[in-house]
Amino acid sequence: MFDQMLSQLMALVGEDMLNLLAGLAILIVGWIIARIIKSVVYRLMKRTNLDNRLAGTVAEGEEPTKLNIEKWVSIAAFYLVMLFVLVAFFQTVQLPAVATPLNAILEQIALAAPQLLGAILILLVAWLVATLARFIIQRTMRVTKLDERLAAQAEIDEPIVSVSESLANGVFWLVFLLFLPAVLNALGMQGLVEPVTGVVDTILGAIPNIFAAAISLFVGWLIARIVRQIVVNLLAATNIDSFGDRIGVSGETQTQPLSKIIGSVVYILILIPAVITALNALGVEAISAPAISMLTAVMNGVPLFFGAAIVLLVAYFAGKLVSGLVSNLLMGIGFDKVPEVLGLRLASDKSQRTLSEVVGYIVLAAVLLLAGIEAADMLGFGFLADMLATFMAFGGQVLLALVVFAVGLYLANLTRNVILAAGGNNAGFMAGLARIAILVLVSAMALQQVGVAGEIVNIAFGVLLGAIGVAAALAFGLGSRETAGRMVENWINKLEAKE
Repeated sequence: MFDQMLSQLMALVGEDMLNLLAGLAILIVGWIIARIIKSVVYRLMKRTNLDNRLAGTVAEGEEPTKLNIEKWVSIAAFYLVMLFVLVAFFQTVQLPAVATPLNAILEQIALAAPQLLGAILILLVAWLVATLARFIIQRTMRVTKLDERLAAQAEIDEPIVSVSESLANGVFWLVFLLFLPAVLNALGMQGLVEPVTGVVDTILGAIPNIFAAAISLFVGWLIARIVRQIVVNLLAATNIDSFGDRIGVSGETQTQPLSKIIGSVVYILILIPAVITALNALGVEAISAPAISMLTAVMNGVPLFFGAAIVLLVAYFAGKLVSGLVSNLLMGIGFDKVPEVLGLRLASDKSQRTLSEVVGYIVLAAVLLLAGIEAADMLGFGFLADMLATFMAFGGQVLLALVVFAVGLYLANLTRNVILAAGGNNAGFMAGLARIAILVLVSAMALQQVGVAGEIVNIAFGVLLGAIGVAAALAFGLGSRETAGRMVENWINKLEAKE
């Protein structure tokens, strides 16, 4: 009975059991094969050192980041083999509901494999071409010593950014960008092919303009550098640096002599048209239009700046000449003795400027102010010209006020001396009073010349004179009180006698 039941059970599950055992065998063997393939792929990838190469390519000039591509590729190979193993397993154990979607995934992978391999081959070719182009550019730049020459021109010890490396890396990624539409087309990504192709076409169309702009800028820079060196050497040969030391433009406190300053100005003036030409060659209106407008305005202003500089330079020399003539003339007529005539005692110090020298400096300042007003008008700085004109007018008022006060001081001293010479009981008091009154009067006149409000000056002058008069009256009255009392008593006695 038991044997019959066992035979019936084996008849029912025997075929399924065999399928299950076969599936388990496929799963175990497939897992072992997948592990072997994973190990082989990892070792092969490790020998190629691909991850380090790609990391060095991406992080050129920097410390490369560990990508560990071997690990991810070997894992992908393992799961791909296991996917085939699982499909075989589920088909063997008669589970089509699970095997069918996995089989569909394998079919999609099989269909995409040629496209993926084609894209990988295109990327490999792009990498080879880009690497070769970068190597050629790096070697060329290293032979020409471009970085060292640019560093010497910029007067720096070591450049922060290598121009040759930047240019080589730019070409490297440009080659990859050129191959990008082909890669997308190989992958069947038609939606991305058209916009990427448009970007690549735009870049390729701009490359000739960029090269033309770079050539224009390089030629302009080369010419500007040569001309600057010629100008500096010619000016240094004419000993213009010593002239700069005399006028204070260059010297021990300045880092650049006058010849180099002028050479730098010439360098900039030549470089500006080169920059304008380069911007025009780019053809990018959004960038070139405002920059060209600004540089054109600067170039148009250069003649005005030169004209203003010439006016100031001529005015300086003319002012120095006139200042010297005025100082010598005033010194010859004894102008330095004016303080003594006015009763002012100045400290006798040989290091101090004489009065005639001070007047000479004032004349020089006036000439430079006039030239500054004219230069400001030439440059179109109306507000600056008005400000200088106002300052000069105020300076003239101050000088006139000083003249008025000096004349008043002379007259006050003269009046005091005359009163003292006439003598009398109150000669000293009257002389001092007259001197103070004259000084107050001329002080008010001088303040009015400066431009101080006339009403304030008049009120202060009236109050001061009134106070002086009241003080004089009180002093006279209090000092003559007894005499006035006797006179009044005599007048009263005479009136009583007549009655």
